[in-house]
This record gives sequence, C-alpha cells and structure tokens, in this order.
Amino acid sequence: MTSAVPGTLAAFLCFFSLTVNVPGALAQEATAGQPAAAAKPEKKLTEIKIGYLRAYAPQLALSVLDIPPRDEGVAGGNVAIADNNTTGSFLGQKFSLDVTEVKPDADVVPAFKDMIAKGNRYVVADLSARQLLSIADLARDNGILIFNAGATDDNLREEECRASIYHTIPTRSMLADGLAQYLIWKQWRRWVLIYGSHERDQLFAEALRRAATRFGGEIVGEKLFEDTGTARRTDSGVVQIQRQMPVFTQDLPEHDVLLVADESEVFGTYVPFRTWTPRPVAGTAGLTPSAWHPAGEQWGGTQIQNRFAKANGRRMVSKDMAAWTAVRILGEAATRTQGADPGKMADFIRSDDFSIAAFKGQKLTFRKWNQQLRQPIFLGDTRSVVSTSPQEGFLHQVSELDTLGIDEPETRCVLK
Repeated sequence: MTSAVPGTLAAFLCFFSLTVNVPGALAQEATAGQPAAAAKPEKKLTEIKIGYLRAYAPQLALSVLDIPPRDEGVAGGNVAIADNNTTGSFLGQKFSLDVTEVKPDADVVPAFKDMIAKGNRYVVADLSARQLLSIADLARDNGILIFNAGATDDNLREEECRASIYHTIPTRSMLADGLAQYLIWKQWRRWVLIYGSHERDQLFAEALRRAATRFGGEIVGEKLFEDTGTARRTDSGVVQIQRQMPVFTQDLPEHDVLLVADESEVFGTYVPFRTWTPRPVAGTAGLTPSAWHPAGEQWGGTQIQNRFAKANGRRMVSKDMAAWTAVRILGEAATRTQGADPGKMADFIRSDDFSIAAFKGQKLTFRKWNQQLRQPIFLGDTRSVVSTSPQEGFLHQVSELDTLGIDEPETRCVLK
C-alpha cells in the first residue's frame, strides 16, 4: 500500500501538467498554422477633395487696420475642414482643401481645369463675377459644384445665375436691405448718398437706392466723389481729403444719415467726423453691413471665434465665415448622403431637409430660385456689433430672411 502512493501521485502530476499546457499547445499550433480568428478588415476611407480657387493680389486700404488678411477666406475653409474631419473620422470620410491662387485679372479656366484633373469635385471660389461666370458652364458639364464665397454681385443670382453655383456670401442688395431696415427702425428716414466713381461703388449705391424705395427711406441728395488717383495713404493725401470732406459735404440738403458707397476704398474712411453737418455715417464706412463681424459673440459665436483665433491668430471676417459655411455645407451633405457623390449632395442641398447652423441665431437654407444662402446681416462699427437684420417688424410670408435681397416674386433668375 505504502509503495503505491508515489506512483499514483506521479500519474496525477503528469495528467495535470498535460491539462494546463493544452491552451499553450493550441496557441502554438494556431501560430504555426492558420490564425484562430481572422482580423476585421478596415473600413474603406472616402476622400472628399475640395478645391479653393481665389483671385489674390495685395490690397491697400485707407487704414492699415482695414487691409485684408493674407489668408482671408482660406483660413475659414481650413477651420471647417478640421470640423468636417472630426465627424468624418467616425464615418470613414476624409476632407481636404486644395488652394490655388490666380491674379485678379487672370483667366481662371486653366486653373479650374487643373483642379478637376486632380479630382476636386467641389470648389469654393473667391473670384470676380467675370471669372466666376467663365467657369460656370465648365463646372456644370463636369458635375462640379461651386460655392461662391467672395462675389456679392446681384447679377450672379439674377440675370447670370447658374445651376452649378451656390452662394454663401450675401449680395449687395442683402447688405443694403439689412442696413436700410435698421435705419427705418430707428426712424432715420432722410438720407444723402455719396458714392465713388468705380463700378463696384456704383453697384452698391444702386443697392442702397433700391433699399430706400423698398423700405420707405428717402434719398434727399446724392453726390459723386471722383477718384483722381491721388496718393491717398501719404500724409499729403490724407490732409487733402481731410480738408476736402467738410467742403464737399457743405451743400448737402438736411438729412438724418449720410450713406457712403465706396467699396474701392478711395474716400469712405475719411467721411465720419469730417462732414460739415454732424450726422451718423453708414454704408461702407461708419455703420457697416456684413456677413460676419469680428466681434460677433451671440448664438455660440464665441465658440467659433475662439477656435478660429486659436488656429489663425486673428478674428474671423466675412469671407472667412462664407468659406467656413461653404465647406461645412459639404460636410453636412456628405454626412447625410453617406457618400461623396456630387449629384446626391446637390439634391440634398436643394431639398427641404437641408439646413446649416452657422452661429447666426437660426438655421440657414438656400433660396431655391437663385441658390443664394439665406442669412442675417450684421451691422457694426470697428469695435462691436450694433444690431442684426432682419429687424423686428419686417415680416414675410415664408421667411423673414427673405426680406433681405431679391425675393422670389422679383427674381429674374432662370437656372441653367
């Protein structure tokens, strides 16, 4: 009996050793042969390439504080790319921005064709109206969607409207209407208008005249300020215009507000506090309408301003917001259509289901008759936002935002 115990114990220990080593043996066998379980395949990444085509040349302004930032617009697009990729990383989508610059008077067709060749199916454009129209039909024929983030010309949404172009920057008529609503709300109804001699100045002046007729303002006097080509930024130029402005405004009729239309930056900055009669100044100087204001903080504006400032070291301006909105629209469309097909994304953007949040107090949508993005207009000076239009009491049967700019019954747009 005594001698049997060690033999039994030895057999038990041998059996235990074999049992506990089975997993290790199986693991070695699996490693040597086929894996125990196949690895899950990675989800295919969908790349959404967005081109950014801009006409750029260094610009002067009457005040050094008004010189546009070198990355104006592009910076907003890049912030939106980062926003899109935050969501896209969960959906297998990757967004990129490909920036191309041309001269303001250049032929943009070759650059646009290069973008198409590189696979950009969507293009954010900061171009002149002429340049934009030169690529509109080419975009349509190649299934490219263009988002206009720079040109405020009303004719791009009216007589020369194109189905391939969506507009995220407001028109001159929208800007003028936003300003006019505030002046009427303040009961400042009698206006005089000083406008410059360049085409852009006169287009904005015409938008102000239209706004006066539309909302009950009265332009009691007008005056043209001719650009004589003087060196406006030199000491002698400043002194000349400072001395000229009081005399230039001396014979104006009695008025509540002096309106300035000087998109060309010839004289407008020198109007406030230099007029013969002390009156508020508005338009391209003084109280200015815009798509966005660097001091905007309402409706979550602080959030986007802080993110933008952290990325770029400055505050957002209107073109930054227009470009940001364009890129975010594409991000929203890609998310909702679960892909990158331009046709499907265009259908969604045109549909009743589309809207975009852009830190402006309400969701924004496109006008189906001319593909202009509905949006509020900020009114501000150099330091703060004074008000936002549409103003209280300006009603509309569809959207109060349609009190700004060309409404559907007025439109001359036939999309083609």
